[in-house]
Amino acid sequence: MNDFEPGEVVAPSDPRIVLEGQWAQQPGIAITVNSGSRLSFSFAGERLRLLFDTDGLTVAPHLWISLDDQEPELHLIEQPVIELTAETGRHTVEVVVKDVNEFVNRWTPPFDCAVVFAGLVLDVNSRLRLVGRPAGPRLEFYGDSITQGVRALSADPESAGADGSKSYAYLTARAFGATAYQVGFGRQGIARAGNGEVPTGLDSFGWNFAGSPAERVEPPQVVVLNLGVNDETLTAEQYGDYLARVRSAYGTAKVVALSPFSGKHAEAIEAAVKAADDNTIYVATDGWITPDDCTDGLHPSAEGHAKIADKLIEVLKNHTELAE
Repeated sequence: MNDFEPGEVVAPSDPRIVLEGQWAQQPGIAITVNSGSRLSFSFAGERLRLLFDTDGLTVAPHLWISLDDQEPELHLIEQPVIELTAETGRHTVEVVVKDVNEFVNRWTPPFDCAVVFAGLVLDVNSRLRLVGRPAGPRLEFYGDSITQGVRALSADPESAGADGSKSYAYLTARAFGATAYQVGFGRQGIARAGNGEVPTGLDSFGWNFAGSPAERVEPPQVVVLNLGVNDETLTAEQYGDYLARVRSAYGTAKVVALSPFSGKHAEAIEAAVKAADDNTIYVATDGWITPDDCTDGLHPSAEGHAKIADKLIEVLKNHTELAE
């Protein structure tokens, strides 16, 4: 094949690129520290390059990249350029953040692990096409390592065992055709800081990462909360403070508070929800999964996540205005 001849350079903010999930847009780049975030676009032609800023990263984030609905290919972002090639024609590309490692700094810039997307370079014979923005409902998920997808593939605690696209949150959002924000941080609780310099759930809510407020074009219709299992102690008042923070940000959203799948702190969470407004509901997850549905007794396997998603989809259909 002939050498790549660069043509149009496309910034991440270009409307022909669709970003979904918790992305921070800065001049010339878009940054996410959350597994399950996505970007997609369509092009006509044969070749293009995806650009990433990898300066300073000590651990490579993992991405799934799929072309034309083919089986996704794993890419570790160790170099700033990924080149895609295809037969001449029209193509769609989807990039899903499989994992941003939880054990190194991903909260305070400069990051040790993060996806820093710097745009596209098309070859001279390729053209980016405008596609419609997602039209489904707007969902948000806030949780810990389970929501992140840690150990979904295996008991390996590092990125090799993790997959945000296997998380119950990702699966639930896809079932509703939703635009979703999947925010999960390993080890984090309501009052417990997460790994990777991430603060507590109460202090991280409303931020992409340190110094970067999470902005929304439109507020979510439904917010699903799954925090608490990592808290050594948790009172109804503490969980109530977190609910108040969520409600202050999203005044009209239906807030769905899940008990941890292990049952830990369920009574405190239920009490906090009962003291909240009528648009906040408590969902007991007793029996949704067992230790056999987990890779390590706690973190669900891919099959365990699928079981959780099936249960959650029914809950959302029954208690919100969402429909598959």
